[in-house]
Amino acid sequence: MIGRLRGVVDAIEDQRCLIDVGGVGYLVFCSTRTLAALPNPPGIATLLIETQVREDAISLYGFATAAERDWFRLLTTVQGVGAKVALGMLSALSPDQLIAAIATGDRAALTRAPGVGPKLAVRLVSELRERVGAMPSGGALPATVAPAAGAFADALSALTNLGYRRPEAEAALARALAEHGEAAALDVLIRAGLKGLSR
Repeated sequence: MIGRLRGVVDAIEDQRCLIDVGGVGYLVFCSTRTLAALPNPPGIATLLIETQVREDAISLYGFATAAERDWFRLLTTVQGVGAKVALGMLSALSPDQLIAAIATGDRAALTRAPGVGPKLAVRLVSELRERVGAMPSGGALPATVAPAAGAFADALSALTNLGYRRPEAEAALARALAEHGEAAALDVLIRAGLKGLSR
């Protein structure tokens, strides 16, 4: 089983990236938060890996933090939550937000994730409420690209008001923040976010 990969980021695509490790390219599926935390190609990245083996495929799922990986493992124990839905949830909600949503029974927050309907949200709350206290929180993104209040929040509001979905806007702005620094002005973040979303 593969537990970690460190190598050159060859490409970042929708929901996945290609990591070159010693000349071998590994296709790794990731949440938008993890993709946003990766350096631009050809930067060097380290990802924690969850390997899933099925009859017809071996799939690798990558995470920027141990908290995100642990949440992926927990979410996929719930009936109806496969790897794709779990990654969608981790794109829409940070570990902190997941803890809050499940602990308070906020089903509306959970249904913001693609593939999570009202019935699945009820199942998530009922099955995970007792286990959520032991789960890691915080750090869905490394500190170097953690969303700042102020300009980041204003830029996020601007992009969502333009019709972009929140998870995609968060990912684009996190990448913009990593590129331009936490002191980046609002207009710089909005322009860089729009550029990232147009790719």
